[in-house]
Amino acid sequence: MKKNILLLHTGGTISMKMTVDGAVLPNERNPIIDAKESLATYANTIEIEAFNLPSPHITPTEMLTLRNLIVTQTQLYKIDGVVITHGTDTLEETAYFLDLTTNFDFPIVLTGAMRSSNELGADGIYNLVEAVRVACDEKARGKGVLVVMNDEIHQAFNITKTSTSSVNTFQSPQYGPIGLVTKKAIHIQQQPVRRQYVPLEAITKRVALLKVYAGMEADMIESILAAGYDGLVLEGLGQGNVPPAVAKAIKKLLAHHMPVVLVSRCFNGIAEGVYGYEGGGKELEDAGVIFANGINGQKARLKLLIGMNQLHTPIDLKLFFV
Repeated sequence: MKKNILLLHTGGTISMKMTVDGAVLPNERNPIIDAKESLATYANTIEIEAFNLPSPHITPTEMLTLRNLIVTQTQLYKIDGVVITHGTDTLEETAYFLDLTTNFDFPIVLTGAMRSSNELGADGIYNLVEAVRVACDEKARGKGVLVVMNDEIHQAFNITKTSTSSVNTFQSPQYGPIGLVTKKAIHIQQQPVRRQYVPLEAITKRVALLKVYAGMEADMIESILAAGYDGLVLEGLGQGNVPPAVAKAIKKLLAHHMPVVLVSRCFNGIAEGVYGYEGGGKELEDAGVIFANGINGQKARLKLLIGMNQLHTPIDLKLFFV
């Protein structure tokens, strides 16, 4: 019996076309909606165009809309899986947001395209079919939110965009893909050790993200406080270190009870409080800075945002990031 798959469209390159002068632009009508015949072999689809936006236009508000739409549709229909088409620039952020804010056992799979619908070698329909195949597969259940592109299956926690234009742009630098899609089967070899779930009703707080660099001065950090942000994520140097001037500014934010989360700007590895000199990670950790466990800056920002928006049942942020 064919599975029932909720197919949500949000826009992005997968739904765009290239003009004669080389500009890639949104279509008035999403061409990926015409892919029903390609999908009918694998699933019955309930298709909804949630919005039609380039992914740089996606904010946590749209991410929460998607989460609520999934919840609503599962109350109306028997859903065996969800597939979301999405622009690649912020796809990893939407995937991670949904991973933290949904607790369904069925697969939620995001996919996209690096080439627009009328370009030579367009990859949109191919990736969509693969994503639906994964969402229909029993082995994909209980794996959290997944990203499927270019024959690979990745977890939302690890996935990141690594190339501006390659069709193989999505990689999991620390741990690699959890599975592969072949012409005959879905192969999944790994499972998450644990998942975190946070019920989210609204987003009222604001969290900033800054990358630390050599010679960075205090005023950049202090401006976050002056601008009225509620939290800050820093991509620190190495294992989680910052220049002395930045360390002093961080302590000002902490004195105003603003949470500060530190990740590494390095491509691989995990930030830890190791160095005890001024601006070193151990000194920052002792001062109250929270170290994120292996996620990148953009995901740490979303995690802090979600954690801070628990107004009725406040979360211990330090434990949340372990």
